[in-house]
Amino acid sequence: MTTLLAIIIVIQVVSALLIIGLVLLQHGKGADMGAAFGSGASGSLFGATGSSNFLSKFTGVAAAVFFTSTLALSFFGSRPASVSGGVMDQIPTSSSTAKDAPVAPNSAPAAAPAKNAAGQSGEIPK
Repeated sequence: MTTLLAIIIVIQVVSALLIIGLVLLQHGKGADMGAAFGSGASGSLFGATGSSNFLSKFTGVAAAVFFTSTLALSFFGSRPASVSGGVMDQIPTSSSTAKDAPVAPNSAPAAAPAKNAAGQSGEIPK
């Protein structure tokens, strides 16, 4: 499925670039007046009028391919995912249970050593 989407995206990008190039190559409506005064348009590759017909037809074909690939991408993008659940459902669970969790101690902390009358503890210093 991802390969098909990649192919459609490549077709769409190529057709978009082709449309841009073909539109930039075409002459505007005011270019005919310049050709009448010898601007060299009559010596083009497709002849005096052949380039406009060929380029306009090829631009139409490229636009049809672009729109078709756009519809295909929107169709595949609107389909629901085949995997049910969320991303967190795909994480493998470990075998740890609540027993492994840290537990607060039940007994009170050990009392400090008793001090004698002089205020010193009864322990021997190390």
